[in-house]
Amino acid sequence: MIRINKDTRDQLLKLYEENGISLEGNILKLIDSSDDEELDEYLTLAIERDKDKRRKRLDITKRVQSQNKELTKSQKENDRVNKQLTKALGEAEQSGIDMLNAKDDAIKAKEEAEASQIESLHQKRKAEKAKREAEDAKTEAENARISAETDLELVQKKSQFELIGKIVRIALWIIVGVGMVTTSLYVFVILQGIDSTIIGSTWTNIISILLTNSFSIIGTIMGVKYATKDGDN
Repeated sequence: MIRINKDTRDQLLKLYEENGISLEGNILKLIDSSDDEELDEYLTLAIERDKDKRRKRLDITKRVQSQNKELTKSQKENDRVNKQLTKALGEAEQSGIDMLNAKDDAIKAKEEAEASQIESLHQKRKAEKAKREAEDAKTEAENARISAETDLELVQKKSQFELIGKIVRIALWIIVGVGMVTTSLYVFVILQGIDSTIIGSTWTNIISILLTNSFSIIGTIMGVKYATKDGDN
C-alpha cells in the first residue's frame, strides 16, 4: 500500500473539490486511507467514478459492435435482393411471354434494393457517429488521467522542494549559531587578557570545520535535488 503525505492528500482533495478531477486506474486501490475518513471517502468516490467511466466505455463499445452486426445483416439482405434482381432479369430474358411480369418484378426488386441500400447507409452513419462518440469519450478520459497525473507530480515536487529548503535553513542556522558562540568565547578570552594562542587555533579550526560542513550540506542537498530531477526525466 502507498502512504501519501498530508500535503499530497490535501492537494488531491482540493483538486477534486474545486475542479471535480480525481485519480483513475489501479493506483486508487494502492493508496492507504486507514484512519482518514475524508481520504477514504475520496477514494471510494474516485473508484466509483472510474468504474462508471469504464462501464460507459464498455456500453459504447457494445453498442458499436451491435450496430456493426446490423450493418452486416443489412448488407447480406442487400446481396440477397440483388441476387433476386439478377435472377428476375435472367428469367425475363428467357421468357418473352412473361417479360412484362418479370419486368415489374425486377422493378420491385430494384426498389427494395434501393430501400435496403438507403437503410444500410443510415445504419452506417449511425455506426460512424457511435464510433466518433466512443473516440471522444476515450480522448476525454485520457486527458483527465494525464491532468491528474500532472497535478500529482507537481504536488510531490513542491513537497520535496519545501523539505529541502527547511533542511538547508536549519543546518545553516545551527552552523551560524555554533560560529557565533565560538567567536564570542574567543573575543571574551581576548578581552580578559588570557593567552589566546590555543583558543585562537581552536577557533580557526572550528570556523574551518563549520564552513566545510555548510558547503558540504548545501552540495549534498543540491546533488540530491538534481539527481531527483534527472530521475524524473
